[in-house]
Amino acid sequence: MADRKPIASWLTDMDGVLIHEGVPIPGADAFIKKLRESGKPFLVLTNNSIYTGRDLHARLRRMGLEVPIENIWTSALATAQFLDDQRPGGSAYVIGEAGLTTALHDIGYILTDHAPDYVVLGETRTYSFEAMTKAVRLINDGARFICTNPDETGPSAEGPLPATGAVAALITKATGKQPYFAGKPNPLMMRTGLNTIGAHSESSAMIGDRMDTDVLAGIEAGMQTFLVLTGLTRPEQVENFPYRPSKVVDSIADLVDLI
Repeated sequence: MADRKPIASWLTDMDGVLIHEGVPIPGADAFIKKLRESGKPFLVLTNNSIYTGRDLHARLRRMGLEVPIENIWTSALATAQFLDDQRPGGSAYVIGEAGLTTALHDIGYILTDHAPDYVVLGETRTYSFEAMTKAVRLINDGARFICTNPDETGPSAEGPLPATGAVAALITKATGKQPYFAGKPNPLMMRTGLNTIGAHSESSAMIGDRMDTDVLAGIEAGMQTFLVLTGLTRPEQVENFPYRPSKVVDSIADLVDLI
């Protein structure tokens, strides 16, 4: 088996890798600082579609992590890129927040509930029965069903919250139509992200805290993968999966010297 090329670019998940419940994980600041000093292309990824890149830049800066807007890649941006490639200048009925609606506006999409090309479901803290009912009816009338990500729950200080994947399951049950998920573990999100920074998968690495999204997406995109144990996946769970990361480390701090 041929040796892999040296890592020339990095992709890293955000929650569970760089931050946890609004607090930086030790080593995250040193990792980002060294990445920026190295000049190597990098992206900070999140499946959360609520926030725009500008929002996330400001939130990370308040935590002491200086990540330029152009180095942030969300499932909302990946979804918009996918729709722009598939049907430029189309229309969509959107359930989601500013991160998603802004991404779709930026590619010239019309947001409407009148015979849209797509129903696009993203993350929000205010899922309404009325909006879900409208989505069901539009899909039944022929709109194509797209979701930003398949995460069934999301974190909060009070505990897990229903997320996009859970609401998508409800709509699927009511329509019989499965959505296309643009976010992780779909390698589409990784490949479009790599394209935005001019990087190649064979010389790139993905860092994540989840085997079923981050590591799987990295493997399927052809990258080296690093699992950190500061998030959802525990050490004893790694062997439960039919695939393995390139390396398991305690935290992002263990990867600073690899840059």
